[in-house]
Amino acid sequence: MNGTYQPDPDDALRVWREVADTSVLLDGFHAIKHALRFGAPIPSALAGDKAAVLALADDLAPDVKDALDALLVQVPEGTLRALVPRLHPTGVAALAVRPSRAANLDALARMPRTAPVVVLDDPRNLGNAGAVIRLAAGFGATGVVTTGTLDPWHPTVVRGGAGLHFATAVERMDVSELPPGPVFALDAEGEDIRGLKLPDDAVLAFGSERSGLSAGLRERADHLVSLPMRPQVSSYNLATSVGMTLFHWSAGRPPGAEA
Repeated sequence: MNGTYQPDPDDALRVWREVADTSVLLDGFHAIKHALRFGAPIPSALAGDKAAVLALADDLAPDVKDALDALLVQVPEGTLRALVPRLHPTGVAALAVRPSRAANLDALARMPRTAPVVVLDDPRNLGNAGAVIRLAAGFGATGVVTTGTLDPWHPTVVRGGAGLHFATAVERMDVSELPPGPVFALDAEGEDIRGLKLPDDAVLAFGSERSGLSAGLRERADHLVSLPMRPQVSSYNLATSVGMTLFHWSAGRPPGAEA
């Protein structure tokens, strides 16, 4: 495509308003790029400067340029900012259809598994949750489950996840409903992770940023494991802990192995 196609902006804005309340906001080029790569249905995508977004795709993601050209509708930037007040610096936003809960739960429950499930036990920070989803998708984890009140599909979490919610199964569940598999819960008093091999079907559980593991999750755990940490350092950032643990799991797999 040559980048000249331009659907009617009024029609595009009407579709946006019709689906906005039931859709996932993809805020910025990278979120839309990842959502397209992993097959997210996108009923509406708007840009303040379509040519600039397509030029960005030329540089960073030529594999999605044609799809973006077909999807994007240029509207005045002020109109776009009225719809998305915290507009990403790349000046583009889209709405995507959230995967069905039933499909995600099926993916999380399916055994045998070739990659772990990450559990965030009652997380509180939306940005941290998004960063974890991005990490989990990068490592090919089966999914990310949150317990507690935080919505893992909150717009701030999706923004932090850079659209990679569509690359892995993301759901909120009760501790009693966690996916099958041995639960390895991270705890400062646990066994040093460096002496363990984490199985592909592991459920890797991480406590909240402030209070750690809940009593229910601790009771559910099959193993308590700890990350190496020098004395007098109290904790790691949640996303850092998840990244270290997933790297430890991946280090036990042959190079090039696909999850």
